[in-house]
Amino acid sequence: MRYRPIGDSGVTVSEVGFGVWTMAAGWWGEYTDDEAAALMRAAFDRGVTFFDTADTYGHGRGETILQHAFPGAERDRIVIGAKFGYDWASRDPNDAGHREAPHRTDLAFLEGALDASLKRLGTDRIDFYQLHNPRMEMMLHDDIWTFVERARAAGKVRTVGVALGPAIGWEEEGRYAMEHLPIDGIQMIYNALELDPGRPLIEVAERKKMSIVVRVPHSSGMLEGHYTKDTVFAENDHRRHRPANWLPEGLEKIKQLEFLTDENQCTLGQAALRFALHSPQIVSVLPNIYNLDQIEEFTAASDARDVTDAQARRVNELYDANFGLPRTAPANAVAAGTEVAR
Repeated sequence: MRYRPIGDSGVTVSEVGFGVWTMAAGWWGEYTDDEAAALMRAAFDRGVTFFDTADTYGHGRGETILQHAFPGAERDRIVIGAKFGYDWASRDPNDAGHREAPHRTDLAFLEGALDASLKRLGTDRIDFYQLHNPRMEMMLHDDIWTFVERARAAGKVRTVGVALGPAIGWEEEGRYAMEHLPIDGIQMIYNALELDPGRPLIEVAERKKMSIVVRVPHSSGMLEGHYTKDTVFAENDHRRHRPANWLPEGLEKIKQLEFLTDENQCTLGQAALRFALHSPQIVSVLPNIYNLDQIEEFTAASDARDVTDAQARRVNELYDANFGLPRTAPANAVAAGTEVAR
């Protein structure tokens, strides 16, 4: 496993991380605490040190199962990413829908939410604390940044970021956050099938020396290479609700990415991770992990060949040409509106 620093903060993350989302949200299957902990420990044994969660995942369960996996002094061996800003406790815990909870940004709420997260995580600090899916007007609230300043000063938070939400556009928010806010980096969707608005945000990150964590590096599984035209998703699987053309068009697109696997002698899933890590500003990728085989494959991507500049340019050219397919929807429609609470 290779590791990359978040700016000059002293916080270093594994370039392949673990999104606790898949263990707690119920959208990728149901896991007991012990089953979830076993997968996290298996990933740790293969070099994964960065575990990203949020208080919204499973109504706090995403944090408690992380403590279950790494209790007591074991916590010091990992790097924790967490998120804030949603008043998720106001939602019915039996509501299994994919709707957002309301945001809250008043100082008393934010400070209480941080202390509650620390308690559920069983720790005294969060390594990368991210404002969760903010709209532009939220980031102008002084209470948020007063809260962040106090949390840093108290040692409860080491680095701060903004986790950008797909259903709200998010390019403007990402630009503003990196250019004007006291943060160390952002989290965003970015992969070989969904390059925008990630590309212009990478340019800003390079200029401002910001770090980026990438989620959905496999385009919700499309870039793992296991789907066929006959694939059927479960009722509670968010991919079941994609546009009808998502699966057949995606299959046509990934055929044109076979040069990455042929030239670099790796799986499509590994090539997708190495492509997402091509920019040095991207410090970690968070593939959706829900079984041991994925852990074996994805952690091995850290030892795979780097994607070359020429290969990256070819992927960009394919994307700009929509992989030669008719344009039936916006280029980023795959992500739009599908994982808003994440």
